[in-house]
Amino acid sequence: MPSDTSPYFCITAPGLEQLTAGELTAVGITPSAVEAGGVHFGGTIGALYRANLFLRTATRVIARVGEFEARHFADLEKKAKQQPWSDLLTAKRAVRLRVTCKKSKLYHSDAVAERIAGAIEHVVGRAPESKTIDDDDQGDDDAQLVIVRLLHDRCTISVDSSGALLHRRGYRLQTAKAPLRETLGAAMLLASGWTPDAPLLDPMCGAGTIAIEGAMLARRIAPGARREFAFAHWPRFNDALWGRMVSAARERELPRAPAPILASDRDAGAIDAAAANAERAGVAADIEFTRHALSGITPPAARGWIVTNPPYGVRVGDAKALRDLYAQFGNVVRRSCAGWTVAMLSANADLERQTRLPLTAAFRTRNGGVPVRCVTGTVPAAD
Repeated sequence: MPSDTSPYFCITAPGLEQLTAGELTAVGITPSAVEAGGVHFGGTIGALYRANLFLRTATRVIARVGEFEARHFADLEKKAKQQPWSDLLTAKRAVRLRVTCKKSKLYHSDAVAERIAGAIEHVVGRAPESKTIDDDDQGDDDAQLVIVRLLHDRCTISVDSSGALLHRRGYRLQTAKAPLRETLGAAMLLASGWTPDAPLLDPMCGAGTIAIEGAMLARRIAPGARREFAFAHWPRFNDALWGRMVSAARERELPRAPAPILASDRDAGAIDAAAANAERAGVAADIEFTRHALSGITPPAARGWIVTNPPYGVRVGDAKALRDLYAQFGNVVRRSCAGWTVAMLSANADLERQTRLPLTAAFRTRNGGVPVRCVTGTVPAAD
């Protein structure tokens, strides 16, 4: 990419756009626009590096290569060859294309992909190994993803700077039932208003994602500090700048979380998986994992946060069978955690009502293809 200011875009899960915009602002990057599916921002290449390093709720960060009108294949071929491919691609690295065409004269995605591939080969000397991949296909992490979008005869070309999706922090090798993506766990914590100086409790922790993301937040561990990104393979990658950023991020890390983080589950296998994941994340000493039922909740302080992802009654379990679980959850937290803030992910309004907690929606999104919303509220005292 050019060394001066360039346009970038953070792709997010639906409903998380404002949280990602807030994260950008917090790391010194000013969002230029928020739209469905992501957040625009501009800056030097350092801003692109910083977004990948620090964002907890984004899915990918992409760099805009070029945008032009293309009503005919001749226009597409000519203008595609004029893009700065040599700044981003090399003949040594495989390239994959993701092409979408909507409301345009050029509507055949495979034909568009063929022209873009030809332009890349003309400039770089190597054609993409796979011309098109589906929108839901994460692609090959070892290949450079190029995203082409034709909308209203306007062609926008972008390159993915992240590589592996940003939720892949590297620690979650073991999962429990209905695993929660790391980005969504972080989004729940941010949307709940939790601050690291307050206790955090997850009484249905599963593989431990919420507790681990909380510990990383509490200790200021940048989620991208220990993984590789696609931009590291770009011809103009600034290794020295990236090295300084990572070193500075690691120097900011705290040795311990400042407040207790408790995670429990009735499933022994889930606790074992969660503890192993926390060990890989480097935060095992910050989280107290315990196997017990909901009735065993013991708050460590008079005030704190309960953030959890209970079963939905979709894919795992049955909605009718879960009513007692939700009712018990409400009863237990009213009895033991009055005054605490509660946040949970929910796919079923009827199950939410079983808790008898005053809950309002913080955001709506999807988890594993299931429509869900994060609901939050303050726990009242037991009746």
